[in-house]
Amino acid sequence: MICHGAWLLVDAGLVRGKTLTSWPSLATDLRNAGATWVDETVHVEAHWVSSRKPDDIPGFSVGA
Repeated sequence: MICHGAWLLVDAGLVRGKTLTSWPSLATDLRNAGATWVDETVHVEAHWVSSRKPDDIPGFSVGA
């Protein structure tokens, strides 16, 4: 997920206990839903990959 995509997972009730990043304005919503929010270019947890914004997309590339 990237940018505001994490809202979909919040609405689905899937973020409790997860650590992820997103657009910073979602941090409070993610915390309220039981997630841990981190300010990282890309965060990987198991099969979940999250990023803050489109400018962070190069972080998904191997060796970036």
